[in-house]
Parts: sequence; structure tokens; C-alpha cells
Amino acid sequence: MYSKPLFHLFGKDIVTLYGICIAVGVLCCVLVLFKFAKGRISDKFIDFLFYNGIVAIALGFFAATLFQSFYNYLDNPEAGFQLSGMTFIGGLIGGVVSFLAGYFVFRPVLDGRLVDIISLLPCCIVIAHAFGRVGCFFAGCCYGKPTDSFLGVRFPFLTHKVHPTQLYEAAFLFALFAVMLILYLKKGFKHNLSLYLLAYGIFRFLIEFVRGDERGSFIPGISPSQFWSILMVVASVGVYFLLEIGYKLRAKELADAGSEKAVSKAEGE
Repeated sequence: MYSKPLFHLFGKDIVTLYGICIAVGVLCCVLVLFKFAKGRISDKFIDFLFYNGIVAIALGFFAATLFQSFYNYLDNPEAGFQLSGMTFIGGLIGGVVSFLAGYFVFRPVLDGRLVDIISLLPCCIVIAHAFGRVGCFFAGCCYGKPTDSFLGVRFPFLTHKVHPTQLYEAAFLFALFAVMLILYLKKGFKHNLSLYLLAYGIFRFLIEFVRGDERGSFIPGISPSQFWSILMVVASVGVYFLLEIGYKLRAKELADAGSEKAVSKAEGE
């Protein structure tokens, strides 16, 4: 781990390995979108997803800070509400809500529909998240509980070895990315979103048992992330059936559009 800045400019720290990992994650997210969406949806729709995604990422970072600050306030109200720290699930919620809001606002003028590409989007999220967790390792945040295991890592600010939960999660996310991308490209799998919610929800719930950093709480007995993980697992079932309905409506929409074109062509002849 290396949390010190790599470069300085005008006496200020400007580049860290954490920041580099975040940048690489966002870049990979964009590359996956442009690489594997090409030919499946129009270039115009890809451009919309890109710009809408950039806005969603920015608002997601803000939501990540807002959620963590709220947990901190509940844990210590005397300190007052202060913006500090980040939590991924809070950022995910904020980013998704923002992305969907942008989509539905511009939906009437778009030449594509979200269901056309919905199974690829979780791949974009997961690859960015995986590099982000590597960044967390370098930053020394999100670490685990003390351990004597050979896997244990001693961070400079700790006197004992801890589970490198950042790397555990990064390894899981890289593997999940590979599985989802293969399913999408080779099998035409349409339910990567449900798979992501289910798989990550279960993993995150379990890894919380070896997380050692203090992040506040608002439900006795479980961490904030475990609470949201349970909701993710439940949501995975609802999203599956919701998408099934969406795919059927989209198929009907395309069939109707095809019929209209055929009629127009016949009338033109």
C-alpha cells in the first residue's frame, strides 16, 4: 500500500495511487461501454449513455460522501453533520438514481431503449468498482479485522496485520466482471443486472464480517452495508421479473415499428 502523493504542484498533493486507480476504473468503464455496445445500439445512443454516465458518476461520488456523512452523524451526533468519507453502496444508489432520471427525462427523443443495453451496464460498473477497490488498498481505507493469517497485511498506521478486504473484494469483482461479460457476449444473457445485485449483495454481506474500519451504523446488529446488501438481494428478484416485462414490451415495440415500415414501403410502391 502506498497512500502518499506521487506528485506535487504548487505545494499541493495532486496525484495518488488511489486517484490513479479511480481514473483507470472510470476509463475501463467507458471503454467497455464503447467496445461492446458498438453495433448493438446506435452511436447516438452510446453517446447519450456516456454523457449521462459521466453525470451519474459525479453525483454518485457526492452521494457516497453524503451517505457516509449521514452514518457518521448517527454514530456521533455531538460532532454535527460534516461531509467526510465515502461508501460505495451509497454512491451506487445515487449514481443509479441519477442515471435513470437522466434517461427518463430524455427518453422521448432517444433512438434506443435502456433494455437494449441493460445487461452490459453492470459490467461497466463492476470493472470500475474493481479498480476502485485496488485504490482503496493503496489509500489504506476499507481494511479488515486483525488477523494472523498469511494473507494479513500491516498498514503503516496500524500496529497489527489485518485482512486486506480491499483486495478480496477486487478479486471477486474482477471475476464477476469476467463471468458477466462472457455471459453477455457468448450467451446473449439478458439478466446481468439481477446477477450483479444478487452476487455482490451476498458477497458484500459476508465480507462485512471481516471488515475492521468503523463506518457508523443505523440498524443494530448489522452494518449499513449489510442492510443495503439485503435490499440488493431482494431487488435482484424484482429486477429480473421487471426486465422480463421490459424485454417483452420492447420486442412488441420493435415488431410494431417493423410493421409500420413495411406498410409505408408498400404504400410507397
